[in-house]
Amino acid sequence: MPELRWQKSTHSPDGSNCVYIAATAEGTIRLRESDDDPDVTLTTTPDRLHALIRTLKATPN
Repeated sequence: MPELRWQKSTHSPDGSNCVYIAATAEGTIRLRESDDDPDVTLTTTPDRLHALIRTLKATPN
């Protein structure tokens, strides 16, 4: 299995509580949080991640 290339979210502050994202060769998306074990990841599809981001942006603070 090829190693994933993790990218930190541009909305994550420096230090802890950073969200990382990586695309797999199979076309899925992996997410992890910097404070957790790096082996603990969520797997989703690009369409589902896009729907989540769209919903979060539309939600008032």
